[in-house]
Amino acid sequence: MTVVLDLERNARGVVRLTLNRPDAHNALSPELTGALEEAVGTLKGDAALRALVLTGAGASFCAGGDLKAMRAMVAGTRADRMARSTRFARLLAAIRALPVPVLARVNGPAYAGGAGLVSVADITIAAESARFGFTEPRIGIAPANISPYVIARIGITAARRLFLTGQRFEAAEGVRIGLYDRVVAADALDAAIDAELEAILQCSPTALAACKRLIAEVPGKEGEAATAFTSTLLADLWETEDAREGIAAFNDKRKPRWARKD
Repeated sequence: MTVVLDLERNARGVVRLTLNRPDAHNALSPELTGALEEAVGTLKGDAALRALVLTGAGASFCAGGDLKAMRAMVAGTRADRMARSTRFARLLAAIRALPVPVLARVNGPAYAGGAGLVSVADITIAAESARFGFTEPRIGIAPANISPYVIARIGITAARRLFLTGQRFEAAEGVRIGLYDRVVAADALDAAIDAELEAILQCSPTALAACKRLIAEVPGKEGEAATAFTSTLLADLWETEDAREGIAAFNDKRKPRWARKD
């Protein structure tokens, strides 16, 4: 049986998930989506996890939804379609909610749901060969499940044009509008990802989890609610082993020895 999702872990706690349907441009079949759900569900409770890298096998990152599965959706019931849509929406939310940095290593085209996977990453680096587009309207649907994350990342103005034309764009355009953080030559992609990981691994896992909470929750708070939330979070961090270790390491002019997350 073909393995549709490869999981690799290194000794430093970095996990790489590789979408492994290269002959189908890593389209999101039910089997691949299910494998992603299972992997992310396991990883969210993994105390040794420090970072997650999402990428694709072969020449593509992810072509979006699998057309064979879509044909089955059209022939199915409304309840089936609602269940499938809800599952994918919850998968995106679960990836975004992981308490570690999520990096997208965009090795090639990322369309529709594939661009959605890019949009839930914290840091995205694309090869020059990457292309992207929200192509759902070309087959009569819309980028519904991915829209909260795409709009948060690229803004309403860019989303209007991209959603309402379904056009495909080059990687440089993705950087300009904020979908990608960097574009590099294909042979420099791994080095660029490794540089980001090296910086991440210098930081406290506890502090990075708190940073992700800030990014997720501060935009929804104002005034005293924002003050209370941020003050409490910082006070809690000062009581952690990582804070004590970080200050001690700075004073001792040595690298900190971070504790594993609970």
